[in-house]
Amino acid sequence: MNTDEAGQERQGAGEPTTVLPETAAQLVELERLQQALTEAEERARSHWEQYLRAVADLDNVRKRAQRDIEAANRYGLEKFAAELLPVQDSLQLAVQNAGKADTRGLAEGQEATLKLLAKALEKIGVVPINPQGEPFDPARHEAMLAQESATAEPNSVLQVVQPGYELNGRLLRPARVIVSKAGG
Repeated sequence: MNTDEAGQERQGAGEPTTVLPETAAQLVELERLQQALTEAEERARSHWEQYLRAVADLDNVRKRAQRDIEAANRYGLEKFAAELLPVQDSLQLAVQNAGKADTRGLAEGQEATLKLLAKALEKIGVVPINPQGEPFDPARHEAMLAQESATAEPNSVLQVVQPGYELNGRLLRPARVIVSKAGG
């Protein structure tokens, strides 16, 4: 019986056949490939762990940013409310004393309340738009009426009916104005 027949006989008996390298060069190549596979598996495992850490870090950053936004909104509203409380106190005092005060005292109280409100709005960044004498700007002004004027430049603001307001450079409400037109 030759070696091929013996190998076939063992295969038939249910034993696994192991192919062994026949030369030292093949043995060295097999060893190198097994080591490269082990290194590649380790790099893949390391990259997977780095990916999972990066995903977790990104999720933490997203959650932290959301909490910061919510806190900023909450703080902004708290600041706004705190600025308006003195105005409310002043108005309540005026209502309580309306029957007792004279006209001059009521007018002074209203002026003081208006100053408190203007100060509160200024602190939170609300700026009035009062374009008296300026050229009409449809992006910031709302024309209520066009009126002839011999003294004013055409298309300029003759009178402010109601001031407008901006918050940090963004228009909250346009100024309502009377605009001049050329006399005929």
